[in-house]
Amino acid sequence: MAAEEPTEHRGIRRGPRRIPHPALDQALGDNEVVTGDRPIDKVVFGVTASIAIGFVIWGFVSTSTLASVADEALNGTMKYLGWLFVLTASGFVVFTIWLALGKYGSIPLGRDGEEPEFRTSSWIAMMFSAGMGIGLMFFGVSEPLTFFADDGDAQIPGTEGFSPAERSEVALAQTLFHWTLHPWAIYAVVGLTLAYGIFRKGRSQLFSSAFIPLIGARRAEGALGRVIDMLAIFATLFGSAASLGLGALQISRGLEIVSGIGEVGNGVLVAIITVLTICFILSAVSGIDRGIQMLSNINMVLALILAVFVFVVGPTMFIFNVLPEAIASYVDQLPTMAGRTDAQGTDVASWLSSYTVFYWAWWISWTPFVGMFIARISRGRTVRQFVTGVLLVPSLVSLVWFAIFGGSAINLQAAGEQIYQGATEDQLFNLLDQFPWATVTSILVMVLVAIFFVSGADAASLVMGSLSQRGTTEPGRATVIFWGAATGAVAAVMLWVGGEDALTGLQNITIVASVPFVFVMIALCVSLVRDLMSDPLIIRTHYARQAINDAVVAGVTEHGDDFVISVEADPDAEGGTDDTAAQEDLAKAAADVETIDPDDEPRS
Repeated sequence: MAAEEPTEHRGIRRGPRRIPHPALDQALGDNEVVTGDRPIDKVVFGVTASIAIGFVIWGFVSTSTLASVADEALNGTMKYLGWLFVLTASGFVVFTIWLALGKYGSIPLGRDGEEPEFRTSSWIAMMFSAGMGIGLMFFGVSEPLTFFADDGDAQIPGTEGFSPAERSEVALAQTLFHWTLHPWAIYAVVGLTLAYGIFRKGRSQLFSSAFIPLIGARRAEGALGRVIDMLAIFATLFGSAASLGLGALQISRGLEIVSGIGEVGNGVLVAIITVLTICFILSAVSGIDRGIQMLSNINMVLALILAVFVFVVGPTMFIFNVLPEAIASYVDQLPTMAGRTDAQGTDVASWLSSYTVFYWAWWISWTPFVGMFIARISRGRTVRQFVTGVLLVPSLVSLVWFAIFGGSAINLQAAGEQIYQGATEDQLFNLLDQFPWATVTSILVMVLVAIFFVSGADAASLVMGSLSQRGTTEPGRATVIFWGAATGAVAAVMLWVGGEDALTGLQNITIVASVPFVFVMIALCVSLVRDLMSDPLIIRTHYARQAINDAVVAGVTEHGDDFVISVEADPDAEGGTDDTAAQEDLAKAAADVETIDPDDEPRS
């Protein structure tokens, strides 16, 4: 019997509708992906917009009280939840690798046989721009150099008395720990869960939809689901605003150096944010296919030019030697770095709150918009391809980036050059000042940061617009413009709260905003596994192994080597496949997915 197409199989009849067999891929038709301009969810948008506006007003009217509240909340977070960040960050790495290497790796994020929506090069460029761009520009020199400089509070625990060569090794290893597998595993958990639900299950592009296997469709579309979506918007708003603040700090410092205008204040930072906010709003309303993809590709080329320049004119052989040394040191010290907690003393606790725990909280605060954006551009990939691309490719790029910029800075600092001086945002420019064409490369850095700023912020605006409009992949322009403006305003407030140490203001508020998402992400892992267990590909594989094993045993027993395997209806089945209670029970048991209560009411 010839196999029928999945969209044409007879299925199982239950009442007036047909229930597709759970082992077959289902064409989802008009419900496949929610597109077009959908009505705004008045509750989700109204509550989040009101709080965002209130935060902005609070920040400008009473900056000191907002700063005080942020400091207290940060201290409480670090004191009572630091251990949770440490455990979950490493747990997400193990979880994603397990998914990729196991039986779920071949499951597609879309229909069976569907091709990826974007070319691999564009996919990687967009993913990297949204997830790490500004961070690498801001910390590419400063973090490994800070750890190498052995500067008091920044000294890595357990490195007292280390030689310069030993400090170089641990500095790069600790930097890679903060910027490679762990952050991208955090992004992968969210992105994979959303991409599977949207493109494989046909659910809406909402965080609440990802929890249907756990809480059911009724609760996901009710009050609980709205709370989840609002938390996602808040984390997106503050996480993206923090990255914008970093970009503004870097650009302002570049202006000081290139133009010679002297030190600028927060007023100039706000002006920079205003100009770039207008730019990323214009990019966001043009959509992913045009604005974001084009900017991401441009940025990838410019970043490559800058990296190659520093590699060629900098200490090339030292950089070559740093690469294998950094990898070996990272692998060797991974258990130690992953196991540091407050239990090791007050000094370690203070260091963790400034570095490792801060980073884990920061990455988690970025997951709603980075994870949803990665999900949006990953249609057609398999689980294994997704994890490999999201986990390994950016990690390798980060390795090379830190080896070039961090390695060059360490080499020059050890030779007596004063690279480690000034604020964090100064140190990249201090490095470039040691090489030819310093003015040109400094301008290139500002352009790169500006484009990273725009490509990351417009992705966040689209995500918040989608969450405000019931999961549409094409939110309305007015909604996107509002969230773009709100992101710029929140970034300005966060810088304003920080005062002279603007970076502190960005860090404190961002960490506090990330706390609820630690628990959300743990629940996402459970929800994703429940979904994957009932995937048609997994069910087919189970049936195939059992059927082939039984057929081979029967064939060899009855016919020796001379037998063939064919497919035909079971002659012992009563009533075929349409109306039997046995088939209904089989479908229910095999699928083990959410069922829709007829009394459920859709979200209004």
